[in-house]
Amino acid sequence: MSRSEYLKLADAIAADIADGTLKPGERLPPQRNFAYERKIAVSTASRVYAELLRRGLVVGEVGRGTFISGEARRGMAAPGEPSGTRIDLEFNYPILPRQIALIAKSLAGLDESAALDAALRQATSVGTPAVRSIGAAFLSQGGWSPAPEQLVFTGNGRQSVAAALAALVPTGGRCGVEALTYPFIKGIAARLGVTLVPLAMDADGMRPDAVQKAHREAHLSALYIQPAVQNPLGTTMPKARRADLLRVVEALGLPIIEDNVYGFLDDEPPLAALAPESCLVIDSLSKKVAPGLTLGFITVPLRLRESVKASVRSGGWTASGFAFAAAQRMMSDGTIAELAKLKRLDARARQKLAAERLSGFEIEANTNCYHLWLTLPAHWRSQSFVAAAARRDIALTPSSTFAVTPGHAPNAVRLALATPTMEQLDIGLHTLAALLSAGEDDYDSTE
Repeated sequence: MSRSEYLKLADAIAADIADGTLKPGERLPPQRNFAYERKIAVSTASRVYAELLRRGLVVGEVGRGTFISGEARRGMAAPGEPSGTRIDLEFNYPILPRQIALIAKSLAGLDESAALDAALRQATSVGTPAVRSIGAAFLSQGGWSPAPEQLVFTGNGRQSVAAALAALVPTGGRCGVEALTYPFIKGIAARLGVTLVPLAMDADGMRPDAVQKAHREAHLSALYIQPAVQNPLGTTMPKARRADLLRVVEALGLPIIEDNVYGFLDDEPPLAALAPESCLVIDSLSKKVAPGLTLGFITVPLRLRESVKASVRSGGWTASGFAFAAAQRMMSDGTIAELAKLKRLDARARQKLAAERLSGFEIEANTNCYHLWLTLPAHWRSQSFVAAAARRDIALTPSSTFAVTPGHAPNAVRLALATPTMEQLDIGLHTLAALLSAGEDDYDSTE
């Protein structure tokens, strides 16, 4: 069969997905059966399925088969924008009842003429000496204290990831990442022409031997990892694994893009405390403060500072002067530190509730974390469970969103606990527990 003919088959299935004939969570037949039904070779069926995977229209669940993706109509590999779902367990932006008053108090006077005039002027990628000094002190954690001259700023955490990746990995280059990782790194890498190489993980995080193997097989330019409160698994890399990984990375001469956005929920300092010349530490304010007030931080070894600054400028990722002004006030007067302290307590309370409501099911959770990983019982499929929850007005994220390799997603979902009120969260968790117990067939029969 020619290339155009197998693409026509893929287009036909895509059309069935688009018009609703095939729905999210439905299972496609095994490739051999598909080939028999269509009177084509098994190798051609394999090409059709590979094309559907490439387009993001289907996902493979290990040992279970190929299913229509819950993201198929969006055509995206990462969550879209919040949709107003009644119980949102997809997005993770904690906003506490007390925090608006704290922020308002800190920002009082910013609307006065002199302060506003300064805040609305053109900003640069390195801010002012004052904001660099305050920012360095603010980022210090567990014995790690960056120097003010190491800081480069962006508009938000995603822009910081993009700027670091663009500075370290050339177009066509390869970056090693955890096999399950922050979803937006996939889109960022695609736009930069960077290939992400999924690296095997275990209970302690990224495996050093996987880094060695990938680098030996084809050169890696950098690693992107989340050592603290990993998204989506919530794990924090223990000290022994950190030391082992850094020994390998430094021997190979690989720089690390260390995403520390959730690090404020944990006591462990960044990897940069042990390897300051190897690590670029990413942080931001959206989780600590609110999604509507963002500022991204990149703590850079001085030898890489100019290339990262150039990356920020060329990407158009410079933060606004108003964001600098607001952040400087809240960092210097302790407002953000107080918010971080309150959110740590809030995260623990939400994890405690989740553990109680999902008792008896297989979850991976960090008690200091705003999300958890739920491995589904054998009678549920990831995409079907997400679809069933959506029909109950609950938004979840399927494992395929976090898997770097299409077709290699475990049968699991991530629950983000930050956004709902505690009452909404309790209702949502009760509903999910009932769904898990009922099973897919029982649930469908009641619809």
